[in-house]
Amino acid sequence: MKTALDARRSFNPVLGLAVFLAIAVVGLFYVKWFPYYHRAWAAADSHSIGTSILMGTADSAPPPSLDAAVGYALAYGKAIWQAMVLGLLLGSAVQALLPGRWIAGALGGTGLGSVVAGGLLSLPGMMCTCCAAPVVAGLRKCQAAPGSAVAFWLGNSVLNPATLVFMGFVLGWQWSALRLALGVVMVFGLGWLLNRMSAASGRMVDTGPVQALHAQSPDAGDAMHPFKRWAAIFARMTLRLVPEYIVLVLALGAARAWLFPHIGADVDNHLWWIAGLAVAGALFVIPTAGEVPIVQAMLSLGMAAGPAAALIMTLPPISLPSLAMLARSFRPVELATVFAGVVVTGLAAGGLAIALGF
Repeated sequence: MKTALDARRSFNPVLGLAVFLAIAVVGLFYVKWFPYYHRAWAAADSHSIGTSILMGTADSAPPPSLDAAVGYALAYGKAIWQAMVLGLLLGSAVQALLPGRWIAGALGGTGLGSVVAGGLLSLPGMMCTCCAAPVVAGLRKCQAAPGSAVAFWLGNSVLNPATLVFMGFVLGWQWSALRLALGVVMVFGLGWLLNRMSAASGRMVDTGPVQALHAQSPDAGDAMHPFKRWAAIFARMTLRLVPEYIVLVLALGAARAWLFPHIGADVDNHLWWIAGLAVAGALFVIPTAGEVPIVQAMLSLGMAAGPAAALIMTLPPISLPSLAMLARSFRPVELATVFAGVVVTGLAAGGLAIALGF
């Protein structure tokens, strides 16, 4: 009778890759590509992709309450649950079905090349920051460098081609150009910076761990069959990530009125408003492309372009829940650097929007 170790040794990594790619392509087609294709045509016709998830049809966020928390969590969960399931499936499959030396070889270097690879790999995903987080955690488990993992994480939302199209039809193509230009700087600049920090601290992931992974045979390591290991990792990731995620989404849903205390014509281009909303945007959690109707509603209420541009850059890439989900995957200084970099990019967006007369 074949043992678990024998089964693992006979497992063909090409089969694992085929299963992984099948889930990625079918899942992304069903959850992202096909719906976004139709949504783009709707945006072109109506110049809208829906109401603001932040405040609905009202002119301000609801006051903090249990109803506000539950209402936001339900609306947000309805928008992202399928993508979250897909993210957990892919994040666990990366660890169980793909040989670690493949991930380390492609994304383990501390140079700019691995950062570019991570950013380019993010483009088909088009996931929100929290749905991409399980995949990022899986990549880090497989020795992806901090910079390449961060480029993948941020690129999913900031360089999302569908969001750029929605933004062009709804807000104007100048907003898409601003987002793309600063998004490239954010994704690849922060990835490069984190890799430099990793190299400077002696964490040369492209020497020690990567060489060790290359020295391993494809079947080395855990004796559990890869498909059983996939199920175990999926269950473990779900139990660890989802409960804290739900709690933080509820908390942010209740705290909307504190993070965004006022929306109107007196929210002008003063640095105070730009900085405050940049920080609020980096903490708050939204579904994919949720920043487009949020900013559209705020601009219609008279908000100035500077604070709106800050939100365009800081709402999508990170959030308090996604930072918490990746707390074990990065050092605290790395996550703090990402947060600061996103906020600074938001400030730059606000300044550029003012200077360019948006």
